[in-house]
Amino acid sequence: MSTFLKSFTMILMVLLPYYSEACTNYLITKGASADGSTMISYAADSHIRYGELYFNAARDWPAGSMLTIYDRGTAKPLGQIPQVAHTYQTIGFMNEHQVAIGETTFGGRAELTDTTGIMDYAYLMFVALQRSATAREAIRVIGDLVEQHGYASSGESFSIGDKNEVWIMEIIGKGTELKTDKRSGKTTNSLKGAVWVAVKIPDGYISAHANHARIMTFPLANGKSSITNKQWDLLDMPDLEVIYAHDVISFARSKNYFQGDDTTFSFSDVYAPLDFGAARFCELRVWSMFNHVNSDMNNYWDYATGNELNNRMPLFIKPDRKLTVRDLMGFKRDYLQGTPLDMSQDAGAGPFGLPYRWRPLTWKFDDKEYFHERVTATQQTGFSFIAQMRSWLPDVVGGIFWFGVDDAGSTVYVPFYSSITTVPQSWSEGYGDILTYKENAAFWVFNRVAHFAYLFYNRVMPDIQKVQDELERKFTDYSPAIDAAALHLYEKDPQLARNFLTDYSASMGEYTVKRWKELSEFLLVKYLDGNVKIEKDGEFLRNPWGYPQSPKHPGYEQTYKRMVIEETGEKFLVPAGKKE
Repeated sequence: MSTFLKSFTMILMVLLPYYSEACTNYLITKGASADGSTMISYAADSHIRYGELYFNAARDWPAGSMLTIYDRGTAKPLGQIPQVAHTYQTIGFMNEHQVAIGETTFGGRAELTDTTGIMDYAYLMFVALQRSATAREAIRVIGDLVEQHGYASSGESFSIGDKNEVWIMEIIGKGTELKTDKRSGKTTNSLKGAVWVAVKIPDGYISAHANHARIMTFPLANGKSSITNKQWDLLDMPDLEVIYAHDVISFARSKNYFQGDDTTFSFSDVYAPLDFGAARFCELRVWSMFNHVNSDMNNYWDYATGNELNNRMPLFIKPDRKLTVRDLMGFKRDYLQGTPLDMSQDAGAGPFGLPYRWRPLTWKFDDKEYFHERVTATQQTGFSFIAQMRSWLPDVVGGIFWFGVDDAGSTVYVPFYSSITTVPQSWSEGYGDILTYKENAAFWVFNRVAHFAYLFYNRVMPDIQKVQDELERKFTDYSPAIDAAALHLYEKDPQLARNFLTDYSASMGEYTVKRWKELSEFLLVKYLDGNVKIEKDGEFLRNPWGYPQSPKHPGYEQTYKRMVIEETGEKFLVPAGKKE
């Protein structure tokens, strides 16, 4: 094996735990959205994550209450922290004040994991949402929690937004260095805490992250950094707002990770050094989203594909057009369509253009290591969302949590207003799980349709996309009228507005599950045994005597036929002069 392949294989072995269950986030500022919303998106990609809609009502807590923190990946209890007097209502990863948080794991330097920490990355999100009325407050809560209780996860990027601002925050632990107090005999980690930096995305710009740290140099409190690495476009750029841990640079010096001038310090390069895997499996997903809305992204193709790592992409860009919720839904379904790496166009797509590759992400053949592309749309998504925050409406009406379960490519994003008081059973937490099938659970209903699509992808997806578009277009078209009705009720009594939005969200959630079950039945009948039955407007056609019309037999695409012939030669060739 060549030196390059050996090095590449070692990189993949380190990166695989993160990239095989990776997530993708988008961040949209008010000035970059079509209606003045701020938006963030998140995909919870994991082979064991169940798609369910978490809900916690606002609550007052007795003095002395404690909160147990659990590890997100194993459910193992990590410890307890003091509870605050009052916690805000949350639905999914959004709260009643229109604060929303998403994340992607970048791993970073493995030696910086704190084995004694209590605050898991997911509980940082949950707790911050329960205690924060703004994005800035959420950043402060996260910083305080890791300083007081230790950080239990590896490197993490957070999307943090409220109705006015959107921030990206990147954090990593300090490692473990145990010391025992001679008097008390108590052992503690002298490195408890984390180093982090948060950057506010300037208005009119968008950002994204996908499992690699993206914040490089940044302005410092004692003077601006010398930004020379295309971290952001310096043309027409307002002053950046940045918040960071006081020791984010000095700690790096103490570990001999960094020796340069403070103004050249790059969080990403120091705490999560870039390599081929980080570019190809992670930054390529960011590039693909940027490429949908910015005509200059060809300049970063070589970087995103791992061939030119010095030409780093900007942390944020200005889109060529204003973006909508529907745009973000579409970006979540990206598999590099329209690029040379389109997942539906190579041999791995099989006879039906399937833009998915089953895990593992890397594989061997003849003692060589190969890989599949890691794109945004992926089969192992448990759930995904677009959080939409609107400053011109009261919080009861303004926040919409567009939520979908399973694969984003074949899901439907349903509007759940962030003020609702209950979640419909089919979407609710604990209604089934990844090992417990429930016939009416949204997660399992959507998985049934997705798995059918994987069999005959390019035949079945048009039928799925037709209903998907029907529902999502309906929901976005309804929103202005629902907002107006809720606002009218809010002016009379805010609780009336909450009740109305609860009924609407529940109705749309249950209707979506019902409609998707009907779609599942329709697809089974239409594509039974690999045939395609004749239908018009959803009705299967019969002859005048009621007998089904003969189905179509579409066969295989020309590209697949060519591969078969190249592999088998004349093995299946009909001899000249013989009938088929």
